[in-house]
Amino acid sequence: MVETAEALRKTLGGDKFEDYNIFQSKAEAAIEKLHNNISAAELKSILRTVSWRVETAPPVIAKIHKPGKIKADPMHGLFEVSISGKPAIIEYEPDSDLRDTEQVPLLEKGGVDAFIKREVLPYTPDSWVKPDSAKIGYEVSFTRHFYKPQPLRSLEEISADIAAVEKEAEGLLDGLLKGKKI
Repeated sequence: MVETAEALRKTLGGDKFEDYNIFQSKAEAAIEKLHNNISAAELKSILRTVSWRVETAPPVIAKIHKPGKIKADPMHGLFEVSISGKPAIIEYEPDSDLRDTEQVPLLEKGGVDAFIKREVLPYTPDSWVKPDSAKIGYEVSFTRHFYKPQPLRSLEEISADIAAVEKEAEGLLDGLLKGKKI
């Protein structure tokens, strides 16, 4: 992989690419030219190692679908775009730095989609739900239901404890100052 990465650097040069999609396509073309057979996972590892996140860069395309095979659904990460004048459905890679989770009430009217439209999309309009990562469950707060807090002590009990500790420690400092060896 190191040899492949070095050969790729020599082929691509020292240019910086602000668009990961362009960088990825040029790197894949360079790998083909080099006749280097590396796995997709190895190529992805090399590309991720030599790249970094740029806030202003366009989103990274994970997959391009033909419009007839799949329907656009922005709520679930499938966006309708035009590539070279032809319609296509784009699926972007989620940005792990921006990933977040929501806890949707089990009895939410309209389900997860209604909750996301009401609570998330007004603040982050380019977000979407990844259907295969959604989990349905119920959270039970054992602390709220079963914890029995200990009653607080009275002010008199606390004062008595402080006085007892003071009385116990009364002679310790005098003993240290008079030169008693420990």
